[in-house]
Amino acid sequence: MKNSELELLQTTIEWLEQGYQVELVTLIKCWGSAPRPPGSMAAVRSDGIIVGSVSGGCIEKELSQLLRQPGETQLVQHDVTGEQAMRYGLPCGGSLELVFEQFNDMDHIKEIIQALDRRQRICRRVELETGTVTLMQVDRDQEFHYGGKYFNKVFGPAWRLLLIGAGELSRYVAEIALALDYEVIVCEPRTHFSRAWNVAAVNVDERSPDEAVASLSSDSRSAVLALTHDPNLDDLALVEALSSEVFYVGALGSRKNNDKRRHRLVNAFGLDSSRVDSLHGPIGLNIGSRTPAEIAVAIVAEITAVRYNATSNIYPRI
Repeated sequence: MKNSELELLQTTIEWLEQGYQVELVTLIKCWGSAPRPPGSMAAVRSDGIIVGSVSGGCIEKELSQLLRQPGETQLVQHDVTGEQAMRYGLPCGGSLELVFEQFNDMDHIKEIIQALDRRQRICRRVELETGTVTLMQVDRDQEFHYGGKYFNKVFGPAWRLLLIGAGELSRYVAEIALALDYEVIVCEPRTHFSRAWNVAAVNVDERSPDEAVASLSSDSRSAVLALTHDPNLDDLALVEALSSEVFYVGALGSRKNNDKRRHRLVNAFGLDSSRVDSLHGPIGLNIGSRTPAEIAVAIVAEITAVRYNATSNIYPRI
């Protein structure tokens, strides 16, 4: 499952190779209830075909009709009308500030795509007065930035997801997380599982789970999921993760098994009970999920909710 920005860039390359002219539209500022964040993008083909979104559907049909000077990078402000606001569920309306660029440099687009294929972070800086584009590597803390005379659009994963175990559930979680632009790594010391892993964009780390967590995912932009159902592996990862700054730690298992796990973590491993209380187990939102694919949806949804502090439907921890 592709990340939407990667799909947009790849589609743009295909259009250019087919001989179409392409406009790249970037949302750099919004007021009111605009449903897309700054940095959102769309590409408009010369015949009006569009990929991507800067407004969640409100103005996509109008993008190719907005006034601009051919061949120039131009900033355009567009207001979402009251009628559009009602139709698309934007009760307050809104205003968007958009940058239009004629996309014709396939080399720099391919360089971004190559960085994304390597799961690297790369920044595309655009000078608004000249249209000059510069690419530079950045760390996971840098986000989209509009500086008045330029904007920095950052591509690539800012968040990391470490999955303990390379089973079927991990495969579904990994595929969904990749679409949400996570860097996903699987820790799997069991050879018979690691050799069967087949998600091309996700590397397998064969170290012990505690070593993998300490080395790869101990910061506040990382999440750790213990999905093996084997306490000998899951507990090692959880002890390390719950002692770190990761923003989410989850473990597969029933309420009964997770109660036993919490007891072990406190009494056998000596973790502070306040740390153990932050463990998400049973893992995932309570949506009645049963199949591996449904459980994966619930897990990634819960991680998203924690990231955005929208936790009303999350299982009670105790």
